[in-house]
Amino acid sequence: MRAVDTNILVRFITRDDEDQAQRAKAIMVAGSVWIAKTVLLEVEWVLRSGYKYTPRATHHAFKELLGLPGVEVEDTLEVSFALQLFGEGLEFADALHLASRPDGAGFVTFDEALVRRARRAGVTAMVRA
Repeated sequence: MRAVDTNILVRFITRDDEDQAQRAKAIMVAGSVWIAKTVLLEVEWVLRSGYKYTPRATHHAFKELLGLPGVEVEDTLEVSFALQLFGEGLEFADALHLASRPDGAGFVTFDEALVRRARRAGVTAMVRA
């Protein structure tokens, strides 16, 4: 198994450098690949800020990426829940924060928009600070 860095996933998704995209593809299909949650968080930021990906495009790319045979992600259930929340309108970082909290823990924030989006997505453990 090999853990991959953000740049491998960005090249694989965007294919903006043909040589590196082909090398990234070879890595992704060659066998077991492990992806850290922090790498996904950084990939989302790079796609959004550097490549102007929409949330919908990033969500689609993540679903395809994580559906590849041999790809494992840190905390699979949490990441799956975060992707669900992301697909329902939460920012990916917020979705990952919410999905990673301990069972039964409320989530305290000053971000009123986050509270509204989370409640619309069915997250009830939101607490305004």
